[in-house]
Amino acid sequence: MAVFLLALSAACFLGLGFVLQQHAAQRAPRADLLHWRLLLDLLRMPEWLLGTGFMVIGLILSALALNQGEVSLVEPLLATNLIFAMALARVLTRQTLGRSGWAGVVLLALGVTVFIVAGRPTGGGPPASELRHWLVIGTVVGLTLLLVSFARRLPLFEEATLLALAAGLLYGLQDALTRTTTQRLDHQGLDAVLRSWQPYAVVVAGVVGLLLVQSAFEAAPLRMSLPALTAAQPISGIACAVGFLGDRLRVTPGALTWEVIGLIAIVIGVVVIGRHPALPGSTGTGGATGTGDSPEPVGPTDHPPEASTEDAPDPGSSAGTGPGGPNGTG
Repeated sequence: MAVFLLALSAACFLGLGFVLQQHAAQRAPRADLLHWRLLLDLLRMPEWLLGTGFMVIGLILSALALNQGEVSLVEPLLATNLIFAMALARVLTRQTLGRSGWAGVVLLALGVTVFIVAGRPTGGGPPASELRHWLVIGTVVGLTLLLVSFARRLPLFEEATLLALAAGLLYGLQDALTRTTTQRLDHQGLDAVLRSWQPYAVVVAGVVGLLLVQSAFEAAPLRMSLPALTAAQPISGIACAVGFLGDRLRVTPGALTWEVIGLIAIVIGVVVIGRHPALPGSTGTGGATGTGDSPEPVGPTDHPPEASTEDAPDPGSSAGTGPGGPNGTG
């Protein structure tokens, strides 16, 4: 029961933190996207600092949950952070949940329940070989780099989704390494932890993931990034846990079928909630990032007609001396 309470409390703080961070990040200069100066600019925003404080509390609670329970159990519970994010966003936007909102909440909750009941995650499996350990980590890092590289060639809305996916992969890896670190701390002490590479990898993954997710928050409304982040993190975390932490899931045909159904329900629920109008930007009221990827060209469509009607009376004197001559010939 303690693991469930810790994980759900962590999800609550993470969800609230993400909403506040995105509200601040969308006001950051667009030139800061994927640059470290983005974090320096955000440090000057009280709203972002408050959101980051909530996120840090969520990370501490999730670390405590990971210390007491398997990653395969904690990760699906952390995916409920989107429900808490939606609750805060609903207050900010004053939108009701409606049928689609409740459908997303129910799908997410059922998906988490089905996966945990069917999989019955347990720890204590045999430790993975060094080769398998690094193969899993290398795969996650390689996919992250691939997503970031591909995202840079896309429009901002699509870029935000891929950056959030990349951040989710890193956060899942961070959770798995956090469990390794806390286990070593319990069994071998602080000195052994400081002499191992895992805690430093946790910090690096956290900082790089923070840059990626804040860039995603800056590039587009929350609905374009938070669902991808929330869906990618548990899948990555579970893969790492089974891959090198020794977590075990039931692998009977029936159990595997229900585990896949549960994960699919989690992803669909996350996407449905993320598309709900309660999330900032879904209704087109989010300022620079609240509308579509086109900048609503009201001004630009007004100016060309004025220019064309101004030049129309002198179509034959384009090389001559009208009042617009100096401007036309330079």
